[in-house]
Amino acid sequence: MVSASAWRKPVPEGPVNVALPAMPSFFPQLLLTCGLPLAALSAADWPQFLGPTRNAIAAADEPALPDTLPADLKPLWKKSVGSGFAGPVVVGDKVILFHREGSDMTTEAMETTTGKVLWRSTYVTDYVDSFGFDNGPRAVPAVADGRVFTYGPEGRVTALDLNTGRELWSYDTASALASPQGFFGRAPSPLVQGGRVIIAAGGSREGQDAGLVALEATTGKPAWTAVPDEAGYASPVAVGDHQILAWMRNRLWLVSAADGRILSSQPLRSRMDASVNAATPLPCGQGRWLVSAGYGVGAHLFRLEEGKIHPLWQRADLLDCHYATPVMVGWQIYGFHGRQETGMTLRCISPEGSIRWEAKEKLDGGTLIAVGSKLLILTEDGELRLLNATPEAQDLIATWQILRAGHRSHAAYASGIFYARDSEHLVAIRLR
Repeated sequence: MVSASAWRKPVPEGPVNVALPAMPSFFPQLLLTCGLPLAALSAADWPQFLGPTRNAIAAADEPALPDTLPADLKPLWKKSVGSGFAGPVVVGDKVILFHREGSDMTTEAMETTTGKVLWRSTYVTDYVDSFGFDNGPRAVPAVADGRVFTYGPEGRVTALDLNTGRELWSYDTASALASPQGFFGRAPSPLVQGGRVIIAAGGSREGQDAGLVALEATTGKPAWTAVPDEAGYASPVAVGDHQILAWMRNRLWLVSAADGRILSSQPLRSRMDASVNAATPLPCGQGRWLVSAGYGVGAHLFRLEEGKIHPLWQRADLLDCHYATPVMVGWQIYGFHGRQETGMTLRCISPEGSIRWEAKEKLDGGTLIAVGSKLLILTEDGELRLLNATPEAQDLIATWQILRAGHRSHAAYASGIFYARDSEHLVAIRLR
């Protein structure tokens, strides 16, 4: 825990950057993925929340995972980290983690195969979680065009040079947009699209709506603000090259990426005030998107067509995602159903809205990554589970205890290595 005196530490005039000796970097040419330009991105990178195409699916050219692995799977490396729920990202030879050390919000780049620290960049924060859960960051960084973008729980958006960690610019959504802290701090992960960083700030700017703000990636200057809604905990996603889908506190919004113009929206939230929308909308093919939450919201399937959101179906008690985004493999959807407080079960459902199977055991929760036809599940108990993704029944291959229990954050998978963190450590597990 951080003492109250540490929280009151004066904020210096500029950031603190410690550049450490770096290994030579190698990056291929720019790749356009799902409307998101990610320069310096190899095919096996995990450069943002939920991976290359923001749907929890590993790069298509990642080789298949084996059917058998050692029973005593050991970490490739392990490193102590600070507080927070922000998971790692991977670009080239760097794994990047945004976490908190004392009163410092720290972005750290480490060598993927050794854990050796290449650079660190910090700024001082006075953020205190309203419920006393954790004072670290929630949002996973995004990497694009040689820059690392972070969004702190206090509202600070920061751009860093990928190779050195040097701060390029920062933007304070709390002071500039009156972005509210909400229940658990500002949490949606940044989305980079069309040379802009999209942030679900949930604020207002000089009387103008600023639920979403688009910042120029090179300068941090606002390009547009839009959407009269508070921020939720789901992250915005790209719809092709020209649209953004954002599930906010009260509605699902489809906006133009060029100028923030609202194209369509649908009311979608729980009737309970003490509720959150945390699972990010999931693309399900043929223009369809699954949106799911607990607190009575249930699962909703929409079709996006000609700039409009068209509801297709809604099912209660089908796949109620408390916080983890589900994943689609082979036209079936896999995800955790239920509330963390009462236990969750892993389910497989069809895009038509039927349950294919449900696991018998209840878990505190977990997150999912698809690698080919297999699922990697990290549970809140710190277990890594390897499953075959099949609609017939749960097909569990193996489990390993890799982390401490009681932590939730999304993992990353790149070049055969699984990266995950708990409240004390970041570990790298070679699976291939």
